[in-house]
Amino acid sequence: RLVESGGGLVQPGGSLRLSCAASGSSSDYYGIGWFRQAPGKEREGVSYIDRRDGRTVYVNSVKGRFTISRDNAKNTVYLQMNSLKVEDTAVYYCAADVGGSSTVYPLDSRAYDYWGLGTQVTVSA
Repeated sequence: RLVESGGGLVQPGGSLRLSCAASGSSSDYYGIGWFRQAPGKEREGVSYIDRRDGRTVYVNSVKGRFTISRDNAKNTVYLQMNSLKVEDTAVYYCAADVGGSSTVYPLDSRAYDYWGLGTQVTVSA
């Protein structure tokens, strides 16, 4: 099971920190990915972190603004989002890979086995 939290309404330029807590079978993961889906758009891979070595990957549009981190003791992954833009508005999902595919395809949703229900992030003035 994956549970996201931390979404909300924020003004452009503001910050939010999302959390993804893994439990049960999903807690035995190779990597965690953050994805987002805006209305009328396809789901997009945003960021990834490898559980073992902490390797991170970001989509170009969030590089320098978003930071992914992990706390393995708590089976929790965080996404710190700074300098938020209107175009960051979306439902954000975290996903866990238990098979290892995400180490090769970190931003491909097909690499992931477990998904959270999502948390809404709205950036608006």
